[in-house]
Amino acid sequence: MSGTGRTAARRAPETATQRLGRLLDMVPWLLQHRGVTISEAAREFGVDEAQVVEDLELLFVCGTPGYGHAELIDAQWDSGYIYLDNADDIAAPMRLTRDEAVTLTAGLQALGSTLVGSDVAERTLEKIRVAAAAGAGEPTGRIDLDLDDGSQHPAMATLKDAFARGRRVHLRYYVATRDESTERDVDIMRILNLDAQWYVEGYCHRAQDVRLFRLDRIEDVSVLDADGTPPADARPRDLDDVFVPGENDLTVVIEATRWAAWIADYYPNEGVERGPDGSLRVTLKVADPALVRRLVLRLGGEARVVEPPELVEAVADEARSALAAYDDLT
Repeated sequence: MSGTGRTAARRAPETATQRLGRLLDMVPWLLQHRGVTISEAAREFGVDEAQVVEDLELLFVCGTPGYGHAELIDAQWDSGYIYLDNADDIAAPMRLTRDEAVTLTAGLQALGSTLVGSDVAERTLEKIRVAAAAGAGEPTGRIDLDLDDGSQHPAMATLKDAFARGRRVHLRYYVATRDESTERDVDIMRILNLDAQWYVEGYCHRAQDVRLFRLDRIEDVSVLDADGTPPADARPRDLDDVFVPGENDLTVVIEATRWAAWIADYYPNEGVERGPDGSLRVTLKVADPALVRRLVLRLGGEARVVEPPELVEAVADEARSALAAYDDLT
């Protein structure tokens, strides 16, 4: 294994899901291309060479259950050429047991009910039913699930209608962090359920960017006589994390002790500077500063906002208010 001290170059933000997908693709590819150079692997997966090395360092401690030395992937790249061994089981296509097929069927049915306007889940379900039937001699049928389809939200029917007809909508939307109602024209991109909450994602003409709106905060909605096709450069966000940045989001710099250094791995970021004692300085881009305030306050003295100045003051004010509340109690 190669271990060299270095400062990571600035890269585009990446979620854990995106990295996992690349790693799963990388294992079989490296097995089929033994002795490939680090630079060739970087070109194949669209990353820089430093990222390939970081991925190999992670693969080096991965393996099949048991996690003894014999079960771990053997990765060598010191010479600049990559050799991967002991990874055949991970690279091989998985065969589903009946219990696994049933679990996946239930999960995909749930996914299909929480993502409006997509047939991907149903098409995948059909493939699993066929594969399960071939392996077990009988099909994996439908499972009865009691799921929230969003119909209880007053705005849902109107939003679905506008989405199906490709029309723009006008929202009166409550912004909880500012305690105010706002008026917005939105081109809907998708309607989905995330962490038991229904959202509509679309291009907001007020913000001139893609935004995510919680249905329970939509106070009123109406369908406009206007084309609801989002701009060509509007892209849905990766919703694995509320900190996934948009182009026009606020740039925030946080300093954290080694006890809070996990935030650099947990949240997509614009760059990390690490200190010799395990502390770090991380740059994030966020749509809502309230998310940062809550994070830093939750971490107590283990992290602090450095930039921008207005957010530094906002965190300090909120901390002082919280301490004053304790003084009132005593």
